[in-house]
Amino acid sequence: MVEWTKKGLVFDTARQGVGGWMRHSALTPTPYRLDDDLIRVYAGFRDADGVSRIGYVDVFAEDPTIVVNVSAEPALDIGRDGCFDDNGVILGDVVDTADGLHLFYVGFQWVAKAKFLAFTGLAISNDGGHRFRRVQETPILDRAPGRGTIGAVHSAIHENGRWRLWYAVGNDWESIAGHPFPRYHIRYLETDDLARLPREDHVCLMPRDDEYRIGRPRVYRIGGRYVMYFTRGNRNGEYFPGVAYSDDGIHWDRRDETLGLALSADGWDSRVICYPALIRQRDTLLMFYNGNDMGVDGFGVAEARDVSPNGGIHHVHG
Repeated sequence: MVEWTKKGLVFDTARQGVGGWMRHSALTPTPYRLDDDLIRVYAGFRDADGVSRIGYVDVFAEDPTIVVNVSAEPALDIGRDGCFDDNGVILGDVVDTADGLHLFYVGFQWVAKAKFLAFTGLAISNDGGHRFRRVQETPILDRAPGRGTIGAVHSAIHENGRWRLWYAVGNDWESIAGHPFPRYHIRYLETDDLARLPREDHVCLMPRDDEYRIGRPRVYRIGGRYVMYFTRGNRNGEYFPGVAYSDDGIHWDRRDETLGLALSADGWDSRVICYPALIRQRDTLLMFYNGNDMGVDGFGVAEARDVSPNGGIHHVHG
């Protein structure tokens, strides 16, 4: 089991943000290495109306609690009115390829008879990740039978000319105390062409016991095996990460007890921990994550000694 040491709230959006489009929150923080000195953390920052746009915060790799730079403008703004992403965008994943830096993002749209719809778009940067342009105005992972409300890619690996994608799938809603909450689970597919994703996929993890949702899968190679960090919610209102292991990235064994992270006694992550994402820094693993109210305060970081054999985490996300 990895034992994590919390280093605190790194980016307090209300205090350190640029205001306007970056008023509060830093949803689904996703680290990407710029160089030996800097780690860029992409996240979804909300305006006063709660609409999220993707921006970034650069931190020192050697001390990720030190903020170096904050994006003045969104790296990816919301979509055109009427499009699937016209009411907010969040990460996703960031993958560097010979064709540019690929940003997989989740676009949100309000509809009359459901809380929201959420499907996956793709944007590419050719300026090192400062600004991204959409490949198309429609989702690359859209509605399909059994996937009527949510199709949200959160991990992408590009290897041997093929894309491997892990994503959350939702088709209905759970009513808790009279309020609707999305139900979803984790699936997997692979393709050699992001413009034509196959319908055939595989179920990775389903909710169990009193859970009704399990999603935001982040997949890594650690010590020769695939490791997935995800976030699970139950009907008692708990929202907390879990961990699963796999030899092939398709068939998974849940071992939530190996997470090695707990709620704080008080403060920004005392009620909720969610959306963990990892990156390796020399002989240390860094985990960026959100806290209470799904990241309303911003994002924090925890660190652990990399005790894995074979050089530790292979961060295939960049």
